[in-house]
Amino acid sequence: MTRRVLVTFLLAAASVRAGLVTGIDAIGLTVSDLDRSVDFYTRVLHFEKVAETEVDGEAYEHLEGVFGLRMRTARLRLGDEFVELTEFLAPKGRPAPPEFRSNDRWFQHVALIVTDMDKAYAWLRQNHVQHASPGPQTLPAWNRNAGGIRAFYFRDPDGHALEILSFPPDKGLAKWHRPGGDLFLGIDHTAIVISETEASLRFYRDQLGMRVAGESENYGPEQERLNSVFGARLRITALRGASGPGVEFLEYLTPRDGRPFPPEEKANDLIHWQTKFVGASVEEAALSLRRNRMTFISSGAVELPGGKAVLVRDPDGHAVEIKEERK
Repeated sequence: MTRRVLVTFLLAAASVRAGLVTGIDAIGLTVSDLDRSVDFYTRVLHFEKVAETEVDGEAYEHLEGVFGLRMRTARLRLGDEFVELTEFLAPKGRPAPPEFRSNDRWFQHVALIVTDMDKAYAWLRQNHVQHASPGPQTLPAWNRNAGGIRAFYFRDPDGHALEILSFPPDKGLAKWHRPGGDLFLGIDHTAIVISETEASLRFYRDQLGMRVAGESENYGPEQERLNSVFGARLRITALRGASGPGVEFLEYLTPRDGRPFPPEEKANDLIHWQTKFVGASVEEAALSLRRNRMTFISSGAVELPGGKAVLVRDPDGHAVEIKEERK
């Protein structure tokens, strides 16, 4: 091998190891009434609204794959993390499929860290949230990687799944254990239901460049009640980037009757979420994703006022956006 070829090979290998993204900027979800959703997330969940935009035009149509769109987006912050809520003024999308279950493969949620589970649950009850779990569940001590974690699933006004989560002292990021924090601290991760962990690792770890931060296998009555899925046994894999919340895979080992991602789903439908990553070069990301035969929602790397972005689907259909890092 010549010196020039060797250098080229090593640079290419380093590029692959570096991955396409550096971290997650925000978790996006489509809502039916932006004002109602902003009120819920700020008043009930203690997010802070930091920006609102209204856009239309060809560039956004090419990014979202929706013709003739006009959309309002609010950017909200909780601690160091962000969500972006988007209402499509035109065209309106479809409602969520009936009898939505936590093991359906379009399932996605955000996990909000709380300092006191009992107080947080009481506050949610006071604000009449819709339960998705019968109440907070404490994962059993025999589960070495998850024992002592307390969690509760509920829904926002559009039925999007949300979770409040509290960690025992020996688990979770150090920042979740700082003294004197507010009741709602921030977003630890977004969780997605997947069909095969290895296939998802090839995308999120090997292509995007996230690292595996933890693994566990969860089952038993507490997990069944948390997910409201009888007989639930999950292989859970946590991944993180250099910044932002993590991504958590939920592979249901049993039952395996979760419905696949609706093939006709679009960005204006109410089951739509977008995990919004940041990367150094969107053009290079788009080329790499095409080489790996990923399914594109956008027409390619799209030039927007704030920089380029590309929107694709992961192996199970979840929407993943990569945009240029904010300067």
